[in-house]
Amino acid sequence: MSDYELLHAYETVNLQRAGGAARIELNRPDKMNAWEATLTRDLKAAFARVAEDDELRAVLLTGAGRGFCSGADLSAGFDPTPDGKPDLQTSLHERYHPVITTIRELPKPVVAAVNGGAVGVGCSLALACDLILCAESAYFLLAFVNIGLVPDGGSSAFIPARVGLTRALEMAMLGERVHGPKALEWGLVNAVHPDGELQAAADALAARLATGPTLSYAGAKRQLNAWAYAQLQQQLELEAAIQQEQAATRDFIEGVTAFLQKRPAAFEGR
Repeated sequence: MSDYELLHAYETVNLQRAGGAARIELNRPDKMNAWEATLTRDLKAAFARVAEDDELRAVLLTGAGRGFCSGADLSAGFDPTPDGKPDLQTSLHERYHPVITTIRELPKPVVAAVNGGAVGVGCSLALACDLILCAESAYFLLAFVNIGLVPDGGSSAFIPARVGLTRALEMAMLGERVHGPKALEWGLVNAVHPDGELQAAADALAARLATGPTLSYAGAKRQLNAWAYAQLQQQLELEAAIQQEQAATRDFIEGVTAFLQKRPAAFEGR
């Protein structure tokens, strides 16, 4: 049984604490924690509260229900650009980039406990964390290609940094699930646990980090960010620009339509 107490229940996020460990739980289980504007607002608020509280020294990020995060909530639709195309670039700038950047810059360790699917930008969210644990049944999926898009949310930086170009290309171009055991074999995650044991293992790791040398963790994170992600902001901008190019393609419209109609997409390459 968890020893976490509720600090604040936002509309789509629960912020909890146990001693010096904070747990941020995505709480849209009926939507598999799909990411929309309210989730951004609540995640920003939760991380801001953790950042300003010196007694909270480690963060555990997880999802309520059967999934970690199923990616962007496509049912919410897209705001249009002046020329009538879906404005994916602004959505990335305003909805996803602030949270991803916050996690990488937070001077406290962030652990992801991936309890189900981490899909699309949900995969990016998990991989933005410092240490990643997952359940045996969990999986990571760059689903973008399946609707005619490209990786975003920093995943085009995070995945090759963790597993190399060969496997990053496989994930980006084939759009297939990488389940927990394979994710561990590849080096995408730090540990995989039986489904019923993930939460206890994640709680124990967060508690260990919360009693460790916080400034040392922060310094190591700065060093590794400088080595692996020195160009992260430029990469996020590149992702957003190329994603906006894809928004103007027929394949994207067909991909989203097919997804919502639950049928195979008929891509034309244009």
